[in-house]
Amino acid sequence: MIQYLIIQLDDTSTSFCYYENNDKARRLIALDDLKAGIFFAMKENLSIQFVYPDYELPDEYKETIESIDHSKIVPVGCQEEADVVVFNDWSTFLSYQFALGQTYVLRTSKKDFFDKYLSLDCILPRIYRLNIIFTDIADFTDVDYTIYKQVLQAISKMIASCYVQGGNPQLNLLTDRIMLDRMNNCNAGWESITLAPDGKFYVCPAFYLEGEVAAIGDLKKGLDIKNAQLYRLDYAPLCRICDAYQCKRCIYLNRKTTLEVNTPSHEQCVVSHLERNEARALLAVIRQSGSTYMNNVEIKEITYLDPFDIRKK
Repeated sequence: MIQYLIIQLDDTSTSFCYYENNDKARRLIALDDLKAGIFFAMKENLSIQFVYPDYELPDEYKETIESIDHSKIVPVGCQEEADVVVFNDWSTFLSYQFALGQTYVLRTSKKDFFDKYLSLDCILPRIYRLNIIFTDIADFTDVDYTIYKQVLQAISKMIASCYVQGGNPQLNLLTDRIMLDRMNNCNAGWESITLAPDGKFYVCPAFYLEGEVAAIGDLKKGLDIKNAQLYRLDYAPLCRICDAYQCKRCIYLNRKTTLEVNTPSHEQCVVSHLERNEARALLAVIRQSGSTYMNNVEIKEITYLDPFDIRKK
């Protein structure tokens, strides 16, 4: 059931997920389409998320946006007050003056993350929430998995130290699995859709920007999602039995790597299970310190990193 409408305000609007947006040519959504998109969301009782470019919008656009309850996803440097601020490089991220209660997204390559993760030790105590997004998750190798496991263990110690001192930073890679009791996936195409600058609906911004996938409707005719059930968790054979609840199960990555929207790649699964397992260890460490944090949570020990391995047996 659709609950969210993402409105991509411009072709150059920031990416906040795994997909890249290297488009340099501005194409602002038509004002009439923006108004129609807002009306569509109101009629369907959908929450709206606006995704911003890195330039200031015309006043009439600002007034239209502020006419409805919404959340803003903006690139760092954008002058708009934001609910989510997106970084695409570590230098800007590390020099930023963080605000309490803000959610931040850091899009990074695995190499940069492995090289610079130690700097999170001084960042985590200063933030409310940080989402790390790997822009090249599909390229993880067996060597990378080994390194990533070690990196997660180091970051886990940083987070545990924060909790012992009374802090409670949220890092999607580790704390989400502790806090969730069910899958919290991307769910594009099922719980969210995107209105693009061309006035058409797409599964998510990535499907629009890739240009290879047909739209799923438009503002005049409404939605027409083919095989809509395939976007649902209960139609994903591997994911529906999985308890790596923090995994995004990115629909775009699924299609890109396996050609099926409901089947994740091996890389997504292994990375998510490494995070899940370290979250289990982190929870144990926090409890050993005497904390009663999430006393009702139990994360079982498992012996696999890809659910497909147990399906084959």
